[in-house]
Amino acid sequence: MEYLEFELPIKELEDQLQKCKVIGEESEVDVTETCAQIEKKLKDTQKDLYKNLTPWQRVQLSRHPNRPYTMDYINAICGDSFLELHGDRNVKDDKAMVGGLGKIGDQSFMFIGQQKGYNTKTRQYRNFGMANPEGYRKALRLMKSAEKFGIPVVTLIDTPGAYPGLEAEERGQGEAIARNILEMARLKVPIITIVIGEGASGGALGIGVGDKVLMLENAWYSVISPENCSSILWRSWEYKEQAAEALKLTASDAKKIKVVDEIIKEPLGGAHRDREKTFVTVSNTIVKTYEGLKNLSPKDLVGKRMDKYANMGVFKG
Repeated sequence: MEYLEFELPIKELEDQLQKCKVIGEESEVDVTETCAQIEKKLKDTQKDLYKNLTPWQRVQLSRHPNRPYTMDYINAICGDSFLELHGDRNVKDDKAMVGGLGKIGDQSFMFIGQQKGYNTKTRQYRNFGMANPEGYRKALRLMKSAEKFGIPVVTLIDTPGAYPGLEAEERGQGEAIARNILEMARLKVPIITIVIGEGASGGALGIGVGDKVLMLENAWYSVISPENCSSILWRSWEYKEQAAEALKLTASDAKKIKVVDEIIKEPLGGAHRDREKTFVTVSNTIVKTYEGLKNLSPKDLVGKRMDKYANMGVFKG
């Protein structure tokens, strides 16, 4: 297990507990009481630490190298029923955007999401989860297929942003994202959107329009990353913690301003601490959310979705 800087007190206690158990196994000394004391202190420290996380610490947790990615969720939730679909039928297959058909129980869903890599080689292969225009066009193609066959759509957001390279701009990055937002707003099947990690800028919005937008507890959702905000406002990355605070990017902030509808609780310490529990929670949430949407007519579905987004940012003076 890798530890973030602010998690070092937990690492120390876990190391102490491990040493205590080893001493108990290798000698005849009774260490039961000592181990119990360390375990209690460990639990108290974990509760105290994770209850009072700063926005920047949540950003760090959302990027934890052991945190599950889109394909981890899909494989765990759908198992062998998942069939990945490739290509935008125009340029190529974007490896940063994945999608395909999968089942939860007897119900089919079209899953779409950004995929990051696990090591240097796969990160390059997946372009660090930053999709090109063809990735967004592939996503739209899959959504249109789902609409044609009456299959609900589930999108999983986890990206530091859409790819900002020259070739992406040449192929119409802005147009591809704008087109997706337009088409998703009027798609005639239920759309469930879940922010599972990083939800940055237009890269997230390109697959982020949904009837229900859900967000994992330690994910973040914002117009810009704290580092980039800091570099624009202060000409330095040093103020990223202040930027994270000002951007109101945490799940509780997003729910408060009605950008997301519901927060999905994570195991203590983050999704990576108990991946199986997280997968079960997300799967159950998808099923429960779909139950509330499946009986709506396409007209009602689109009408409610349009109203939801039209009312965002409205306030009374």
